[in-house]
Amino acid sequence: MSKVLYISSEAFPLIKTGGLADVAGSLPVALLKESQDVRLLLPAYPQVLDKITSSKLRAESSYYNLPVEILETRLPGSNVIVWLVDCPVLFNRPGGPYADSNGDEWPDNALRFAVFCHVAVDISLNQLGLDWQPDITHCNDWQSGLVPALLSLHPQRPVTVFTIHNLAYQGVFDKQTFDDLHLPVELWHMHGVEFYDYFSFIKGGLAYADKITTVSPSYAREILRPEFGYGLDGLLHNQADHLSGILNGIDEKHWNPGSDTHLKHKYNRRSLAKKSLNKIELQKQLTLPVDQNIPMIGMISRLVQQKGLDIILQSLPSLLTMPVQLVILGTGEPHYEQQLVHWANRHTERFKVIIGYDESLSHMIEAASDIYLMPSTCEPCGLNQMDSLRYGTLPIATNVGGLADTVVNASEENIENGTANGFVLTDQTAASLLAAVQHALSLYQEPKTWRQLQTHAMSADFSWVSSADHYISLYQQALDERK
Repeated sequence: MSKVLYISSEAFPLIKTGGLADVAGSLPVALLKESQDVRLLLPAYPQVLDKITSSKLRAESSYYNLPVEILETRLPGSNVIVWLVDCPVLFNRPGGPYADSNGDEWPDNALRFAVFCHVAVDISLNQLGLDWQPDITHCNDWQSGLVPALLSLHPQRPVTVFTIHNLAYQGVFDKQTFDDLHLPVELWHMHGVEFYDYFSFIKGGLAYADKITTVSPSYAREILRPEFGYGLDGLLHNQADHLSGILNGIDEKHWNPGSDTHLKHKYNRRSLAKKSLNKIELQKQLTLPVDQNIPMIGMISRLVQQKGLDIILQSLPSLLTMPVQLVILGTGEPHYEQQLVHWANRHTERFKVIIGYDESLSHMIEAASDIYLMPSTCEPCGLNQMDSLRYGTLPIATNVGGLADTVVNASEENIENGTANGFVLTDQTAASLLAAVQHALSLYQEPKTWRQLQTHAMSADFSWVSSADHYISLYQQALDERK
């Protein structure tokens, strides 16, 4: 059994902006079930404090003359101990974890997450009186990137693991910020946290962690290439011996069509005929023409370039002439929102756009849809395609990152050998997307083949148990290498 300090800037169901929260809310739970002694470290945002039912004060300290308390609670629905970094002046503010209500990044983000990292370091070195020291300090994304760097200066430190969820977000600040934070000067060099004369949080994780992971095997290979490396591919090449990709899991209790409380009509592989009843329910709710036989295409996503919005918009004139219904739920960049709403207003019987996020509606869309649209330009792991497969909703996806590791194209050969579970674009263009949709629609007219694809999709194992086992093996490898 290892003691694991799992550090994340968000964790579902306490606070969520993206996939990191899903991982941080699930992997520690899975590790605990595999007999690992896990503690989750999380900032005490107001959204978090509102959702916990009780907490107790475990430690007090100060950083940069700011008082900090460590509160202990539990991750809702689990036995995972959560330590909250409570520094009201830094974390207890309206808006989101990283930006205000207008979407502008907090100007003191460097200070906020430097304090968070210092707390993590002190816990890792058992210097806060918690009487617990981890064997493994597992960091995630740039917000915890300073932890491996700072721990590298201490000989009696835990093994450090750093997970990249999306390399595009790096936490880059100017040199003055580095100086203002009074960070050790020995970290400032081209092989440390210096990044083209700027200060990079994420480099602290990449340059100093004992092991680096990404959230899918394909993404681990992609970030070694300039187009996905965001200026860090050279460093990652140097660290390639310590780099691996471990596919995220999904919460199979939360995403289970057989027990989903958001669905009026529950179903599984053996009762797939009930799936179309959810389509009827959604059609009624969204005032679409009720027709259980018309193919429904769903998408739940941030409306940003990375998610393939450009090629979707280019495809709409042709797509909306096809015998389909299209439902998109999401929020993002205003110009994408406006264009989608514009098209939906022109095609009210074919296309519905819901701007925002609705948990219940997202489950209904997954269950009601026959096809799921995910033409991402970059997708480190992706969870929506795995949720879709679980619901017998076949993804149309690009061949990148975690999509490449989970979606198998419905070619004749793959259908014949029983491995197909979706449709893969040949390239990232509108023409390729439309061709994939046409291919999907042609197979939709073959009920036996479509059912075979659905059954295979629903039989895949995307549980966190498998991911947790991979992480435990990695932890052990790192500990063995330390000896």
